[in-house]
Amino acid sequence: MDRAEERRLIELAAEGDQDAASGIIRHHQQSLYAYMLRMSGRPDVAQDIVQEAFVRVLTNLDRFDFRYRFSTWLFTIARRLYLNACAKHRPAYDTDMVGAWRGKANEPDAPVVADEQQDVMRDALQVALMNLSSDQREVVVLFHQLDWPIALIARHLDMPEGTVKSHLHRGRKRLRTLIESRQDGAGMNLQEASL
Repeated sequence: MDRAEERRLIELAAEGDQDAASGIIRHHQQSLYAYMLRMSGRPDVAQDIVQEAFVRVLTNLDRFDFRYRFSTWLFTIARRLYLNACAKHRPAYDTDMVGAWRGKANEPDAPVVADEQQDVMRDALQVALMNLSSDQREVVVLFHQLDWPIALIARHLDMPEGTVKSHLHRGRKRLRTLIESRQDGAGMNLQEASL
């Protein structure tokens, strides 16, 4: 969706148009859920935060400043909700559920071994992500999974671009070390483990 269409939907939703609000949710829901799932490692936490973020955004659409990207505003609200939830209790993670989210569907001609390797890689990646600092994990997920540029991540996290680059570099290095130490000869490398 381009920014002009998004702006039109936001303005209509702010006036109470339910279809416009649904369009906004449909457009951003999957990427926000994937982001929160990678951050929390728990589908239940991710789902709760996404729902609460949309409730807050939709009730405050009149406050949105069109000079900024809507997705940045939405992700910032979700991030704050997540950090508040973390302050209340330390989240656990369920690698089976994370691995299943947005995974490749089993195709009739796909070998079982390839599917199993993909599941193992995804689980190893999630375990490794959960062992990063929260800043490193967030930067890695935003950069690799959501394809956000460094400058946007820096604004979103309110930190200098150099710090974002440092977190990205150290996070990748730590991921590589954690995955390599876990693989025990399984032949998986970081490039194969998709976010």
